[in-house]
Amino acid sequence: MGNLRNGLFGGFHGRIGNLVGYTLKGKHVIRTIGKSSKPLTPARKANCEKMKVVNEILKPSIHAIRAGFRLAVAGTDRNEYNEAVSYNKKNAVQGVYPDISLDYTKVLMSMGTLPVAVNPGISQNQEKITFNWEISASPVSEYHTDRTMLVIYFPDIKETCCQLVGAKRVEGKDVIVIGPEHINERMEAYISFGKDNGKAVSNSVHAGSLNLDRKAKTPDNSTLAIEDVTEFVQDLQHKLTQEVSDGCELRLSQHDSRIAELLINPSPNEQPNLEAILSSTLSLLFEKAKVNRVVVNINANDQETISLLRLIGFRKEGRFIENRFLNGRWVDEYQFAILKAEWDLLN
Repeated sequence: MGNLRNGLFGGFHGRIGNLVGYTLKGKHVIRTIGKSSKPLTPARKANCEKMKVVNEILKPSIHAIRAGFRLAVAGTDRNEYNEAVSYNKKNAVQGVYPDISLDYTKVLMSMGTLPVAVNPGISQNQEKITFNWEISASPVSEYHTDRTMLVIYFPDIKETCCQLVGAKRVEGKDVIVIGPEHINERMEAYISFGKDNGKAVSNSVHAGSLNLDRKAKTPDNSTLAIEDVTEFVQDLQHKLTQEVSDGCELRLSQHDSRIAELLINPSPNEQPNLEAILSSTLSLLFEKAKVNRVVVNINANDQETISLLRLIGFRKEGRFIENRFLNGRWVDEYQFAILKAEWDLLN
Protein backbone atom coordinates (compact mmCIF):
# COMPACT_ATOMS: atom_id res chain seq x y z
CA MET A 1 0.00 0.00 0.00
CA GLY A 2 1.39 3.40 -1.00
CA ASN A 3 1.03 6.62 0.96
CA LEU A 4 1.27 10.32 0.10
CA ARG A 5 3.78 11.87 2.48
CA ASN A 6 3.91 15.34 0.93
CA GLY A 7 0.44 15.91 -0.38
CA LEU A 8 -1.17 15.07 -3.69
CA PHE A 9 1.70 16.38 -5.81
CA GLY A 10 4.56 15.21 -3.60
CA GLY A 11 4.95 11.68 -4.92
CA PHE A 12 4.03 8.48 -3.09
CA HIS A 13 5.98 5.90 -1.12
CA GLY A 14 5.26 2.20 -1.25
CA ARG A 15 3.51 -0.01 -3.76
CA ILE A 16 0.30 0.48 -5.73
CA GLY A 17 -0.44 -2.34 -8.16
CA ASN A 18 2.69 -2.86 -10.25
CA LEU A 19 4.06 0.59 -9.38
CA VAL A 20 6.48 1.34 -6.56
CA GLY A 21 7.36 4.85 -5.38
CA TYR A 22 10.35 6.01 -3.34
CA THR A 23 12.74 8.94 -2.86
CA LEU A 24 16.24 8.83 -4.33
CA LYS A 25 18.71 11.66 -3.76
CA GLY A 26 15.82 13.97 -2.86
CA LYS A 27 13.80 13.12 -5.98
CA HIS A 28 10.55 11.19 -6.19
CA VAL A 29 10.89 8.04 -8.31
CA ILE A 30 8.11 5.80 -9.63
CA ARG A 31 8.94 2.50 -11.31
CA THR A 32 7.09 -0.52 -12.56
CA ILE A 33 7.85 -3.92 -11.07
CA GLY A 34 7.28 -7.46 -12.20
CA LYS A 35 8.72 -9.73 -14.86
CA SER A 36 8.28 -9.22 -18.58
CA SER A 37 6.75 -12.09 -20.55
CA LYS A 38 8.55 -11.04 -23.73
CA PRO A 39 11.48 -13.25 -24.80
CA LEU A 40 14.90 -11.66 -24.41
CA THR A 41 16.46 -10.31 -27.58
CA PRO A 42 20.15 -11.12 -28.27
CA ALA A 43 21.06 -7.55 -27.27
CA ARG A 44 19.23 -7.87 -23.94
CA LYS A 45 20.84 -11.24 -23.29
CA ALA A 46 24.26 -9.72 -23.90
CA ASN A 47 23.45 -6.82 -21.58
CA CYS A 48 22.26 -9.20 -18.85
CA GLU A 49 25.48 -11.19 -19.13
CA LYS A 50 27.56 -8.01 -18.90
CA MET A 51 25.64 -6.93 -15.81
CA LYS A 52 26.23 -10.35 -14.28
CA VAL A 53 30.01 -10.38 -14.69
CA VAL A 54 30.32 -6.76 -13.47
CA ASN A 55 28.12 -7.34 -10.42
CA GLU A 56 30.17 -10.39 -9.46
CA ILE A 57 33.11 -8.16 -8.57
CA LEU A 58 31.28 -4.99 -7.50
CA LYS A 59 28.71 -6.47 -5.08
CA PRO A 60 31.26 -7.93 -2.65
CA SER A 61 33.29 -4.70 -3.04
CA ILE A 62 30.37 -2.43 -2.10
CA HIS A 63 32.18 -0.66 0.78
CA ALA A 64 35.09 0.27 -1.47
CA ILE A 65 32.70 1.35 -4.25
CA ARG A 66 30.76 3.67 -1.93
CA ALA A 67 33.99 5.32 -0.80
CA GLY A 68 35.64 5.36 -4.21
CA PHE A 69 32.72 6.69 -6.30
CA ARG A 70 31.21 9.00 -3.66
CA LEU A 71 32.69 12.17 -5.12
CA ALA A 72 32.00 11.13 -8.71
CA VAL A 73 28.24 11.31 -8.05
CA ALA A 74 28.24 14.19 -5.55
CA GLY A 75 25.59 16.77 -6.44
CA THR A 76 23.75 14.43 -8.83
CA ASP A 77 20.85 12.03 -8.46
CA ARG A 78 23.09 9.07 -9.37
CA ASN A 79 24.37 6.64 -6.74
CA GLU A 80 27.85 5.25 -6.29
CA TYR A 81 27.11 1.65 -7.17
CA ASN A 82 25.22 2.43 -10.38
CA GLU A 83 28.03 4.74 -11.46
CA ALA A 84 30.57 1.96 -10.90
CA VAL A 85 28.41 -0.53 -12.81
CA SER A 86 28.01 1.90 -15.71
CA TYR A 87 31.74 2.58 -16.02
CA ASN A 88 32.91 -1.01 -15.68
CA LYS A 89 30.26 -2.39 -18.01
CA LYS A 90 31.49 -0.01 -20.72
CA ASN A 91 35.22 -0.33 -20.08
CA ALA A 92 36.10 -3.56 -18.29
CA VAL A 93 33.95 -6.13 -20.11
CA GLN A 94 35.46 -8.15 -22.94
CA GLY A 95 34.25 -10.75 -25.44
CA VAL A 96 31.06 -11.29 -27.40
CA TYR A 97 27.93 -12.91 -25.98
CA PRO A 98 27.77 -15.64 -24.77
CA ASP A 99 31.55 -15.62 -24.11
CA ILE A 100 31.60 -12.43 -22.04
CA SER A 101 34.15 -11.99 -19.26
CA LEU A 102 35.88 -9.32 -17.20
CA ASP A 103 39.26 -7.76 -17.93
CA TYR A 104 40.43 -7.30 -14.35
CA THR A 105 43.18 -4.90 -15.38
CA LYS A 106 40.55 -2.39 -16.53
CA VAL A 107 38.20 -2.57 -13.53
CA LEU A 108 37.77 0.68 -11.60
CA MET A 109 37.11 0.61 -7.85
CA SER A 110 37.29 4.38 -7.39
CA MET A 111 37.02 7.44 -9.61
CA GLY A 112 38.58 10.83 -8.98
CA THR A 113 41.12 13.50 -9.89
CA LEU A 114 44.10 12.76 -7.64
CA PRO A 115 47.23 11.27 -9.23
CA VAL A 116 47.06 7.48 -9.48
CA ALA A 117 49.57 5.05 -7.99
CA VAL A 118 52.70 4.86 -10.14
CA ASN A 119 54.03 1.42 -11.11
CA PRO A 120 52.20 -0.46 -8.34
CA GLY A 121 52.97 -4.07 -7.52
CA ILE A 122 52.02 -6.72 -4.98
CA SER A 123 53.67 -9.62 -3.18
CA GLN A 124 52.46 -12.24 -0.73
CA ASN A 125 53.79 -13.69 2.50
CA GLN A 126 51.06 -16.01 3.79
CA GLU A 127 48.22 -13.76 5.07
CA LYS A 128 50.15 -10.54 4.40
CA ILE A 129 49.70 -8.93 0.98
CA THR A 130 52.16 -6.08 0.42
CA PHE A 131 51.45 -3.26 -2.03
CA ASN A 132 54.35 -1.19 -3.40
CA TRP A 133 54.41 1.92 -5.58
CA GLU A 134 56.85 4.62 -6.68
CA ILE A 135 57.23 7.74 -4.54
CA SER A 136 57.42 11.20 -6.09
CA ALA A 137 60.98 12.50 -6.44
CA SER A 138 59.86 15.86 -5.09
CA PRO A 139 60.85 16.21 -1.39
CA VAL A 140 57.68 18.23 -0.73
CA SER A 141 54.46 17.25 -2.44
CA GLU A 142 50.85 18.15 -1.80
CA TYR A 143 50.02 14.52 -2.39
CA HIS A 144 52.46 12.91 0.08
CA THR A 145 49.84 12.61 2.82
CA ASP A 146 47.20 10.96 0.63
CA ARG A 147 46.02 7.66 2.14
CA THR A 148 45.75 4.33 0.34
CA MET A 149 42.57 2.39 -0.29
CA LEU A 150 43.40 -1.25 -0.97
CA VAL A 151 41.05 -3.85 -2.47
CA ILE A 152 41.69 -7.55 -3.09
CA TYR A 153 39.10 -9.55 -5.02
CA PHE A 154 39.04 -13.36 -5.02
CA PRO A 155 37.40 -14.30 -8.38
CA ASP A 156 36.94 -18.01 -7.72
CA ILE A 157 34.93 -17.50 -4.53
CA LYS A 158 33.43 -14.07 -5.36
CA GLU A 159 34.67 -12.37 -2.17
CA THR A 160 36.53 -9.12 -1.44
CA CYS A 161 38.87 -7.90 1.27
CA CYS A 162 39.42 -4.14 1.50
CA GLN A 163 41.21 -1.53 3.60
CA LEU A 164 39.65 1.89 3.09
CA VAL A 165 42.24 4.04 4.92
CA GLY A 166 45.85 2.89 4.92
CA ALA A 167 49.41 4.14 4.63
CA LYS A 168 50.47 7.54 3.28
CA ARG A 169 51.48 7.88 -0.36
CA VAL A 170 54.98 9.01 0.68
CA GLU A 171 55.61 5.66 2.43
CA GLY A 172 55.60 3.74 -0.84
CA LYS A 173 54.32 0.57 0.80
CA ASP A 174 51.24 -0.76 2.58
CA VAL A 175 50.08 -4.13 3.86
CA ILE A 176 46.63 -5.69 3.99
CA VAL A 177 45.99 -8.89 5.94
CA ILE A 178 43.67 -11.52 4.47
CA GLY A 179 42.08 -14.51 6.18
CA PRO A 180 44.05 -17.78 6.34
CA GLU A 181 41.36 -19.45 4.23
CA HIS A 182 42.21 -17.06 1.38
CA ILE A 183 45.97 -17.61 1.26
CA ASN A 184 45.92 -19.87 -1.80
CA GLU A 185 43.01 -18.22 -3.59
CA ARG A 186 43.46 -16.41 -6.88
CA MET A 187 43.60 -12.64 -6.27
CA GLU A 188 43.14 -9.42 -8.24
CA ALA A 189 44.43 -6.34 -6.38
CA TYR A 190 43.62 -2.62 -6.70
CA ILE A 191 45.04 0.52 -5.13
CA SER A 192 43.83 4.13 -5.04
CA PHE A 193 44.50 7.23 -2.92
CA GLY A 194 42.29 9.64 -1.01
CA LYS A 195 42.76 12.88 0.89
CA ASP A 196 42.60 12.78 4.69
CA ASN A 197 39.73 15.25 4.59
CA GLY A 198 37.80 13.09 2.14
CA LYS A 199 37.58 15.86 -0.48
CA ALA A 200 39.42 14.07 -3.27
CA VAL A 201 40.26 10.56 -4.46
CA SER A 202 42.17 9.04 -7.35
CA ASN A 203 41.17 6.49 -9.93
CA SER A 204 42.06 2.99 -8.79
CA VAL A 205 44.83 1.06 -10.53
CA HIS A 206 45.14 -2.69 -10.96
CA ALA A 207 48.17 -3.52 -8.81
CA GLY A 208 48.58 -7.10 -9.95
CA SER A 209 47.39 -10.69 -9.69
CA LEU A 210 48.42 -13.52 -7.38
CA ASN A 211 48.05 -17.31 -7.47
CA LEU A 212 47.12 -17.49 -11.13
CA ASP A 213 48.71 -20.95 -11.17
CA ARG A 214 46.56 -22.15 -8.27
CA LYS A 215 45.90 -25.89 -8.37
CA ALA A 216 42.41 -27.29 -8.75
CA LYS A 217 41.25 -30.47 -7.01
CA THR A 218 40.18 -33.35 -9.21
CA PRO A 219 37.77 -36.21 -8.46
CA ASP A 220 40.68 -38.50 -7.58
CA ASN A 221 42.34 -35.77 -5.44
CA SER A 222 45.12 -35.25 -7.99
CA THR A 223 45.86 -31.76 -9.28
CA LEU A 224 46.01 -30.10 -12.65
CA ALA A 225 47.94 -26.86 -13.15
CA ILE A 226 46.30 -24.19 -15.25
CA GLU A 227 49.07 -24.36 -17.85
CA ASP A 228 48.13 -28.04 -18.43
CA VAL A 229 44.43 -27.36 -19.02
CA THR A 230 44.74 -26.75 -22.77
CA GLU A 231 46.59 -30.02 -23.31
CA PHE A 232 44.05 -31.81 -21.11
CA VAL A 233 41.12 -30.45 -23.17
CA GLN A 234 42.89 -31.53 -26.36
CA ASP A 235 43.15 -35.07 -24.96
CA LEU A 236 39.42 -34.94 -24.16
CA GLN A 237 38.74 -33.84 -27.74
CA HIS A 238 40.63 -36.87 -29.05
CA LYS A 239 38.68 -39.17 -26.72
CA LEU A 240 35.34 -37.69 -27.79
CA THR A 241 36.23 -38.06 -31.46
CA GLN A 242 36.88 -41.75 -30.88
CA GLU A 243 33.76 -42.37 -28.77
CA VAL A 244 31.21 -40.12 -30.48
CA SER A 245 32.11 -39.03 -34.02
CA ASP A 246 34.42 -36.95 -36.15
CA GLY A 247 31.79 -34.20 -35.98
CA CYS A 248 32.51 -33.62 -32.28
CA GLU A 249 34.57 -30.54 -31.42
CA LEU A 250 35.75 -29.47 -27.95
CA ARG A 251 37.83 -26.39 -27.28
CA LEU A 252 38.40 -23.60 -24.77
CA SER A 253 36.97 -20.19 -25.56
CA GLN A 254 39.50 -17.81 -27.09
CA HIS A 255 38.21 -15.10 -24.74
CA ASP A 256 38.33 -17.05 -21.46
CA SER A 257 39.89 -20.45 -20.81
CA ARG A 258 37.30 -21.09 -18.07
CA ILE A 259 34.65 -21.52 -20.78
CA ALA A 260 34.57 -24.73 -22.83
CA GLU A 261 32.77 -24.90 -26.19
CA LEU A 262 31.41 -28.23 -27.39
CA LEU A 263 29.81 -29.08 -30.72
CA ILE A 264 28.29 -32.54 -31.12
CA ASN A 265 26.75 -34.29 -34.11
CA PRO A 266 26.23 -37.91 -33.07
CA SER A 267 25.05 -40.63 -35.41
CA PRO A 268 21.99 -42.70 -34.34
CA ASN A 269 24.05 -45.71 -33.23
CA GLU A 270 26.08 -43.50 -30.87
CA GLN A 271 23.02 -42.05 -29.11
CA PRO A 272 22.62 -44.78 -26.43
CA ASN A 273 26.11 -44.12 -25.04
CA LEU A 274 26.02 -40.33 -25.38
CA GLU A 275 24.63 -39.58 -21.91
CA ALA A 276 27.44 -41.41 -20.13
CA ILE A 277 30.08 -39.88 -22.43
CA LEU A 278 28.80 -36.32 -21.92
CA SER A 279 28.42 -36.76 -18.16
CA SER A 280 31.98 -38.03 -17.90
CA THR A 281 33.25 -35.14 -20.03
CA LEU A 282 31.43 -32.55 -17.92
CA SER A 283 32.81 -34.01 -14.69
CA LEU A 284 36.35 -33.81 -16.02
CA LEU A 285 35.91 -30.28 -17.36
CA PHE A 286 34.37 -28.92 -14.16
CA GLU A 287 36.45 -30.80 -11.62
CA LYS A 288 39.82 -31.21 -13.29
CA ALA A 289 40.14 -28.44 -15.86
CA LYS A 290 38.53 -25.81 -13.58
CA VAL A 291 36.07 -24.83 -16.31
CA ASN A 292 33.16 -22.71 -15.10
CA ARG A 293 30.83 -22.88 -18.11
CA VAL A 294 30.27 -25.37 -20.91
CA VAL A 295 28.49 -24.25 -24.09
CA VAL A 296 27.06 -26.75 -26.56
CA ASN A 297 25.92 -26.10 -30.14
CA ILE A 298 23.56 -28.73 -31.55
CA ASN A 299 21.59 -29.20 -34.77
CA ALA A 300 18.15 -27.69 -34.13
CA ASN A 301 16.51 -30.77 -35.72
CA ASP A 302 18.28 -33.28 -33.46
CA GLN A 303 15.46 -33.67 -30.94
CA GLU A 304 16.94 -36.79 -29.31
CA THR A 305 20.19 -35.07 -28.39
CA ILE A 306 18.34 -31.90 -27.35
CA SER A 307 16.20 -33.95 -24.95
CA LEU A 308 19.35 -35.58 -23.61
CA LEU A 309 21.01 -32.21 -23.00
CA ARG A 310 17.98 -31.03 -21.03
CA LEU A 311 18.03 -34.27 -19.03
CA ILE A 312 21.68 -33.75 -18.08
CA GLY A 313 20.94 -30.19 -16.94
CA PHE A 314 21.71 -27.92 -19.88
CA ARG A 315 19.66 -24.77 -20.51
CA LYS A 316 18.72 -23.57 -24.02
CA GLU A 317 20.07 -20.06 -24.52
CA GLY A 318 19.39 -19.26 -28.16
CA ARG A 319 18.94 -20.31 -31.77
CA PHE A 320 21.34 -19.46 -34.59
CA ILE A 321 19.97 -19.48 -38.14
CA GLU A 322 22.06 -21.39 -40.76
CA ASN A 323 24.97 -21.46 -38.33
CA ARG A 324 26.75 -24.56 -39.66
CA PHE A 325 27.32 -26.17 -43.07
CA LEU A 326 26.62 -29.87 -42.56
CA ASN A 327 26.21 -32.68 -45.10
CA GLY A 328 26.00 -30.26 -48.00
CA ARG A 329 23.49 -27.80 -46.52
CA TRP A 330 23.19 -25.04 -43.93
CA VAL A 331 21.50 -26.04 -40.68
CA ASP A 332 20.14 -24.05 -37.73
CA GLU A 333 21.68 -24.68 -34.34
CA TYR A 334 20.54 -24.30 -30.74
CA GLN A 335 22.96 -23.15 -28.09
CA PHE A 336 22.76 -24.86 -24.72
CA ALA A 337 24.91 -24.15 -21.65
CA ILE A 338 25.51 -25.36 -18.11
CA LEU A 339 27.49 -23.76 -15.26
CA LYS A 340 29.67 -25.59 -12.77
CA ALA A 341 27.37 -24.42 -9.95
CA GLU A 342 24.37 -25.93 -11.78
CA TRP A 343 26.25 -29.19 -12.39
CA ASP A 344 27.25 -29.39 -8.72
CA LEU A 345 23.63 -29.00 -7.62
CA LEU A 346 22.53 -31.82 -9.89
CA ASN A 347 25.35 -34.14 -8.90
